[in-house]
Amino acid sequence: MSEPNRNEPLRLCLALHNHQPIGNFDNVFEQAYQDSYLPFLDVFEGYDLLKISLHTSGPLMEWLVEKHPEYISRLRLLVNAGRIEIIGGPFYEPILTMLPSRDRIGQITAYTKWLNERLDCDVQGMWMPERVWEQALAADLVDAGMKYTLLDDFHFKNAGLREDDLYGYYLTEDDGRVLSIFPGSERLRYTIPFAEPQETIDYLGHISQQHPGAVVVFGDDGEKFGTWPDTKAHVYDNGWLRRFFDALSANAGWINTTTLNDAATATPPAGKIYLPEGSYREMTEWVLPTDVQNEYEDLTHELEHDERWPRIQRFIRGGYWRNFKSKYPESNEMYSRMMMVSGRLQAAIDAGAQGELIGAARTELYRGQCNCSYWHGAFGGIYLPHLRNAVYNHLIAAENLIDQATGKSEQAIEATTGDLNFDARQEVRLASDKLVALIAPSEGGQIYELDVRSICHNLLATLQRRPEAYHRKVLHGPSDGGDNVASIHDRVVFKQEGLDERLQYDDHAPKSLIDRFLADDATADQLASAAAQEFGQFMGRPYETKLRKNPDRIQVVMNRSATAFDVPITITKGVTLAAGSRTIDIAYLLEGLPQDRTMHFAVEFNFAGLPSGADDRYFYRGDDQRLGQLGTRLNETDVTELGLADEWLGIQVKLATSGPTNFWTYPIETVSQSEGGFELVHQSVVVVPHWHVRGDAQGRWSVTMSLDIDTTLAESRMQPEAELATT
Repeated sequence: MSEPNRNEPLRLCLALHNHQPIGNFDNVFEQAYQDSYLPFLDVFEGYDLLKISLHTSGPLMEWLVEKHPEYISRLRLLVNAGRIEIIGGPFYEPILTMLPSRDRIGQITAYTKWLNERLDCDVQGMWMPERVWEQALAADLVDAGMKYTLLDDFHFKNAGLREDDLYGYYLTEDDGRVLSIFPGSERLRYTIPFAEPQETIDYLGHISQQHPGAVVVFGDDGEKFGTWPDTKAHVYDNGWLRRFFDALSANAGWINTTTLNDAATATPPAGKIYLPEGSYREMTEWVLPTDVQNEYEDLTHELEHDERWPRIQRFIRGGYWRNFKSKYPESNEMYSRMMMVSGRLQAAIDAGAQGELIGAARTELYRGQCNCSYWHGAFGGIYLPHLRNAVYNHLIAAENLIDQATGKSEQAIEATTGDLNFDARQEVRLASDKLVALIAPSEGGQIYELDVRSICHNLLATLQRRPEAYHRKVLHGPSDGGDNVASIHDRVVFKQEGLDERLQYDDHAPKSLIDRFLADDATADQLASAAAQEFGQFMGRPYETKLRKNPDRIQVVMNRSATAFDVPITITKGVTLAAGSRTIDIAYLLEGLPQDRTMHFAVEFNFAGLPSGADDRYFYRGDDQRLGQLGTRLNETDVTELGLADEWLGIQVKLATSGPTNFWTYPIETVSQSEGGFELVHQSVVVVPHWHVRGDAQGRWSVTMSLDIDTTLAESRMQPEAELATT
C-alpha cells in the first residue's frame, strides 16, 4: 500500500441510495428493511467517527413512516447528531429527463419540504435517479433549491476528464444557474462490498499519496448491503460491514469520512465542467438495441486484455437513456399516458382549478412517474407486471381526480383525436365515466389501452416477448456455485428449470382488436409460439377512421381494403362506447369474401393484470362453469361467451358474440432477469375468437361482440372502506 498523506486527510463521502418502487409488494419492502436498511443502521450507529449521506426515496420513506416509525426516529437522532446528512431528490424517483420542467421542480421541492418537516434536516443536495443526466437539468435543480448532486465518474470521463481529475467536485451551469456535481467512483462501486475492506483502504491510500486532500465519493444502492443475492450473509453474518467500518475508524487519521455537504462547504471546486447526457456505464449498455448490446459486450471482452484498453475505454460509451422508449414501446405508452395526465392537470390549474382534489391528483401523477417500470437492465424493471400496473393505477387515479376537480359529469362521454403516443399519427381516445379506450387506427385499428376507471386498472398494460442480450446466458445455462459473492451483473441463476426452452418472441404487440387471417389448420400452440403464418394484410396496417357522435354514444368506425389469401377484401369494424356503460360494443363486417371457400379469420384480444397460477383467477362460460386458471390453454368450440374472472382484483371480463364462435386462450410469458436470477413471468392472457368465414350472396360476413367489464365485486369492497374512512 502507498503511504497515505497524513497532513492533508482524504475526504471519503459514503452516499447510500435506498429505494423501493411504487407498486412493489409489501413483503418486498419488509424484507429489504430487515435485510438491508435496519441492520445497516444497527451497525452504523456504533461508529461515532463515521458520517454518511443518505438518500431514501419517497415511496420507501412513506412506507417506513407507516410501518417502522421507530426507524424514522433513529434517523432523526443521527441527523441531529451530525452523523447522517439527508439527501433529497424528486419525491417518487422519476427519471428527470422524461418529465416536463414543472414536474421536475414540483417533485424535488415537494420532497425537500416533506423531509425537512419529518427529519428536522436541511436538505441541500439530491440524488439523481439512475444518474440519468442532461445538461438542461442543472437550471431546474437550482430552481428547486438544490446546491449539489452526484453522478458517476463515467459522466466526467465522457466529458474528457482523466481519472486523476476526479478527486473533488465540479461546478456546472445552465441558463445562468450554477450547480455543484460530485463524481462517484466506479471502482468503489465494485469493491464495496464485494472486495475485502483492505482493498478499498489500499486504493484510498494510493489516492491520498498522489492527491493530498482529495475528495472521493462512493454513491450506490443501499440494497447492496443485504438485499442483493447472498449479500446479507456476506455483509452482516460474515462481518464485512463491521470490518469495513473498523478499517475506516482505524485509518481516521488520514481518512475523514464525511458528508457531501460538508465536503462541498470545506473544499473549493476543482473547476467547471459541462457534462454530456448519460447515466452510469451499465445503463448506457442496457439501452442499446439487443444485437448492438451483444456486439458491444463481445467487443469489450475482446479488447479488455489489450494493453491499450485502459486508454481506449474512457472514449467508449453506449446509448442514450431516452431510447428505452424506442426499445420498449410499452415504456413509450406509459410515458405518453403520463404526459397526457400531466398536461390535463396543468390545463385544469391554468383554468382555475385548485384545492385538495388537485393536490391529490398531483400526488397521483408524481407516483405514476416512478422510474423503475420505464426501463430494463439487471433488475426486473419493465418486465414486472405489478410495477407497470402501478404506474397506470396512479395515472388513472390522477385523471379521475382531475375530472372530479373540474366538475365533469358522471354521464359525460367524449372522443378526442390527436397524436397521443408521439408517433406523428392520429390516435383516438374514447372516454366515459366507466372506461377509457385508446385506439391506434394506424396500427391495425387496435385498442392499445383500456382503462377500467373504478379500479384504476389498464387491461392492456401488456408486454411483447422480444430478444434480450442476456438470453445468451439463458441458452448457456446457470453459472457454477462458489463461495465468492458475485456482483449482480455477473450472477447466472435460474429460478425455474427449462427456461432455455421458453424463449419465444412475438412479431407484434399483444393488444386487442388485432385482425388476423390464418391457415385453416392453424392451432393455438402455433399462435402462442408466434409460429402461425399470417395470410392477410391487415394486422398492424393503417385503417381509415371516422367518428360518429351522439349525446350518449360515440362510435369509432375503421376500415381497410387489402388482400387475404390473395383475395381483395374490406374489413370495417366499429367500436362503440355509451355513457354510463361498462360495455364496449364491437362490430365487424367483412366484404369481398368468396362464396366457394372459407377463410380462417381471427380477432386477437389480450388482457393484462390478470395473473395465472391462482384458483381465484379463472376462465368461465356463460353458465358460470369454471374452465381452469387464467394460464390454461383452452380450445372452446361453438360457444357464444367466454369470461375471465379475477376475484382478488374484483373484476370479471366477459366477451360475448352474436353467433357460434371458437375460442383459443393461452398465456404470454417472458424469460426475464431480476435480482434473484432468470425467471418466467406471466405477462397477459390471450383470447382469440376465430371463425371459418364464407361470404353470403353479396360476399359479406359479419359478427358483433360485446366486451363487458364488471367491477361490482371490487366496488362492494370499496364501500365499507370509504365508510370507515369517514368515521
